[in-house]
Amino acid sequence: MTSHAKQLISFLTLMLISLLVNADNSLSFLMKPVKKSTGQPIYIQIFKEESLLELYTEKLDGQLEKVRTYPICSYSGGLGPKKFQGDLKSPEGFYQVNFSQLNPNSRFYRAINLGFPNQYDKSKGYTGDFLMIHGACKSVGCYAMTDPVMDEIYQYAELALQRGQPTINIHIFPFKMTAENMKKHQYSKDMDFWQQLMPAYQYVEAYKKIPSITVQDGRYFVNSTLASPNSVTPVINLSQNSENRWLQNTNTTIK
Repeated sequence: MTSHAKQLISFLTLMLISLLVNADNSLSFLMKPVKKSTGQPIYIQIFKEESLLELYTEKLDGQLEKVRTYPICSYSGGLGPKKFQGDLKSPEGFYQVNFSQLNPNSRFYRAINLGFPNQYDKSKGYTGDFLMIHGACKSVGCYAMTDPVMDEIYQYAELALQRGQPTINIHIFPFKMTAENMKKHQYSKDMDFWQQLMPAYQYVEAYKKIPSITVQDGRYFVNSTLASPNSVTPVINLSQNSENRWLQNTNTTIK
């Protein structure tokens, strides 16, 4: 074997090792042991900017336990809510899924229909349909997870609904709604909408429970008992909570 051939083999070997060490995040979850679903109720959060889907199960005491974090292979349209058919946006907001919204025979392997437009979307006149979490890695307004990832998500959802969970809550955020991220995006045209989503993120972070979501006068309300046009979505009151401190320091009011 010539010296040149040996150098080429060494180079290719190093390249292969590098590729294995830096394997794509979309496969990294496969290296973790699968925690089999036993049919507990589930809850899903999606974060666009981080390209993550987080799956929780509900324990017997009602507390949420995060069991899986999956990379999103593809979504479209960037940050912000979907507003009309053809804008190529993947939706943001609070969605509920029942058994009829599961499709085991999707052309994208398996799919969960988000139920867009929901009550909030309809109040805004937003249009679009068949927006899914599905397999494969191609998205036009959906969240594409790859087939292996979607297979696992689908099994959790299907078994939970078969065992009696009436609906699955799927909360879709533009990003993890920390003080730092809110400040980073504070001049976005979508900030008013995002402020309506933020209390739900805070509530799950603080209490590991699913918040109550209602829609009134074209706005989301989180854990609110003030059913009037002047209702204010309460920010979760946590001591030493950086999200609250940011809101206070910037004089930002959630309307």
